[in-house]
Amino acid sequence: MKLMKVAMYYNNNDVRIEDMPVPDINDDEVLVKVHASGICGSDVMEWYRIKKAPLVLGHEIGGEIVEIGSNVNNFSLGDRVFVSHHVPCNKCSYCLEDKHTLCNTLHSTNFYPGGFAEYIRIPKINVEAGVFKLKEKITYDESVFIEPLACVVRSMRLAEMKAKKNVLVIGSGIAGLLHVKLARFLGAEKIISTDLNDYRLRISKKTGSDYVINAKQDVVKEFKKLNDGNLADFVFLCAGAVPAVKQSLNSVNQGGTIMFFAPTEPGIEIPFPLFDLWNKEVKMVSTYAGAPKDIEEAIYLIKNKKIIVDDLISHRLPLSETQKGFKLVSNAEKSIKVIITPHK
Repeated sequence: MKLMKVAMYYNNNDVRIEDMPVPDINDDEVLVKVHASGICGSDVMEWYRIKKAPLVLGHEIGGEIVEIGSNVNNFSLGDRVFVSHHVPCNKCSYCLEDKHTLCNTLHSTNFYPGGFAEYIRIPKINVEAGVFKLKEKITYDESVFIEPLACVVRSMRLAEMKAKKNVLVIGSGIAGLLHVKLARFLGAEKIISTDLNDYRLRISKKTGSDYVINAKQDVVKEFKKLNDGNLADFVFLCAGAVPAVKQSLNSVNQGGTIMFFAPTEPGIEIPFPLFDLWNKEVKMVSTYAGAPKDIEEAIYLIKNKKIIVDDLISHRLPLSETQKGFKLVSNAEKSIKVIITPHK
């Protein structure tokens, strides 16, 4: 029995390097050697993850096919790939209505054991609908941004983001920064972002925001100062804190759109100024994950350097230092994208 190293998650402060058998594959599956795996903000949402612990997390991965089942014909040994952990059935009413991320199959699929491992087994359904070949123009480091960028592509698509509009991005973690970059690519007239962390605000200014606001300030007041007295045409909520949600509700212009990208913890209720939102004809939408076409769009954007992601990498760590990576991301101080490299 061949063993591999994995980073087993027990909680944000207890991630252990353990041995597991390298997964066996059947005739319809492939085995992928993980070269890079990003730590997502959702990986450190302890209230969400701990109920399933212990488990191997990691879903932003780039790797190489090193073993292939006899029935798999569309991939070859050595193919460089991005693998989507969640894939839709493409048959249910949601999928047929282009609402793939509501598909029950998408919510139940995954690869095994998780991206913070030396190798992962890709089940048949993922092989058929969730494995994407990487062109040489995309590095393994860049590949970890495909999944989060796909989520942002869907966010902007559902919000019906338009050029020459003013944008407020609340929260300057990786999701917020990718919103900034994509809004810039899509032709936003003015982009203003917020955060409580001055380090992240500096990164946001450096990577595309016209102005930044420390969220300790009166965000609505400061935004209007920077935007000729007007509120935001598009508000992208990329922070799940209650004050941030309230800021989003108060920052949107008449006829504007609020995209709820980040969730609060379950059970939290937010006061809802229905009259004001009704009177201003505000559109409010939410999003979860990314659909296959969003992944394809993200790959296109990265491959063709429409969206530059290298400047968002703050740390590259070996698998043995995954615990350090989780602390960096959960503390949210001086880190943006932390990448785990299992074979270095």
